[in-house]
Amino acid sequence: MTGWFIAFGLAAGGFIALLLIGRIPRSAREISAAALLLGLAGYAWQGNPGLAGAPRVSRESAGDKFDEKLAEQRRGLAERYGPAGQWLMMSDGLGRQGKTREAANILLSGLRATPDDPNLWLGLGNALVAHADGVVSPGADFAYRRALTLDPEGPAPRYFYGLALARNGQLQAARDLWAPLAASAPAGSKVKAELEANIARIDAMLASGAPAGP
Repeated sequence: MTGWFIAFGLAAGGFIALLLIGRIPRSAREISAAALLLGLAGYAWQGNPGLAGAPRVSRESAGDKFDEKLAEQRRGLAERYGPAGQWLMMSDGLGRQGKTREAANILLSGLRATPDDPNLWLGLGNALVAHADGVVSPGADFAYRRALTLDPEGPAPRYFYGLALARNGQLQAARDLWAPLAASAPAGSKVKAELEANIARIDAMLASGAPAGP
C-alpha cells in the first residue's frame, strides 16, 4: 500500500513542480498530465511493491530486433514528412538499438511540442507495445485511442490499433476496426487484400473459438 501512496505522491508532486517551477505553458499541460497518467497506468498494470527486486535483462543483451516491416507499414499509411517525422525517425533509431523505453520517451517529448498530432500518438502506442513485448498496456491503449480521436477517418490508427488488438487475442475488437477500413480501401490495393485476408482469418477463429489472433 505504501508503494501506491508514493506513486501518487510523486505524480502529484511532479505535476505541481511543472506548474510552479517549470512554468509550462497552458498548451503543454494536457500532455504533461497525460504522461503522468501513462506512468501511473503502467504502475497499476505491472507494479507490485511487495515483490523483491530482481535484475532485468536488457533488450540489447536479449537480442530483440526492431520490427522494420511494421515501421515501413506505418510510414506508408501515416507520416513520411511533416512535424511528426523527425520524432518518429529518432524513435525508430532508438528502437533499432533495442532501447524501447527511450523510443517511447522521445515521442512523449514530441507530444509536448505538438500534443494534437495523431501520428505521434500512434507512434507512442506502437512504441509502448514494443516495450511491453507485444502486450497492449493501458498506456498503449490510451495512446491508440487518442490517435483515433484526433484522426477518426485516417487509416493508420485503425490499422495499427486493430493489429495490436488482434495480436493480443481481442479478435472482435480488431475486426470492428478493420471491417470499415477494408471496405473503404482502394480496390486492388495491398492493404485492402491484407485486411480482407486478416478479417477472414478472424471470422474463422471466432467461429471455431480459437483464442489466437492473426
